[in-house]
Amino acid sequence: MGFALAVLYFWLAQPTWHSLGFGLVGIVPGLLLRAVASGHVRKNEELTTSGPYAYTRNPLYVGSMLIGAGFAIAARSWWIALAMIMMFLAIYLPVIQSEEDFLVHRFPDFEDYAGNVPRFIPRIRRAPSCSETSVQFSLDLYRQHREYNALIGTVAVIAGLVAKMTMLRGS
Repeated sequence: MGFALAVLYFWLAQPTWHSLGFGLVGIVPGLLLRAVASGHVRKNEELTTSGPYAYTRNPLYVGSMLIGAGFAIAARSWWIALAMIMMFLAIYLPVIQSEEDFLVHRFPDFEDYAGNVPRFIPRIRRAPSCSETSVQFSLDLYRQHREYNALIGTVAVIAGLVAKMTMLRGS
């Protein structure tokens, strides 16, 4: 299905250098947020409250949303933007709820954490209950979670948008 969505994205995209530049304003911070978050989380082992998890309970999804918004801007297509919003509502919201149900049962401290850290929109300041010293960023965790695939995919999509712009100019 991902391949079909990629084909549809490139078919509907009408990128310009300006739209690509504005899109990168969301894409780059989204990639950085995902990278930092993946280097902090020890899935199913402990409740991660350090790094970006001290500001939002779902920094990986916030990063994905920023990347998606950036690519919608880069594509200059309302259809793509609408599809991305619908995908977020249909896929991410139920997944977030399911993950939180799991975390409530797995980690007794989750309810207290959830009471201090917003689900999605990040806090301005670190939540007081979140320790700065819990888990520090780990390049090994980043690699283990294969977060570099987000960077590889991003570079491929940007290359595709640049190729489309180049082909459209040449015709």
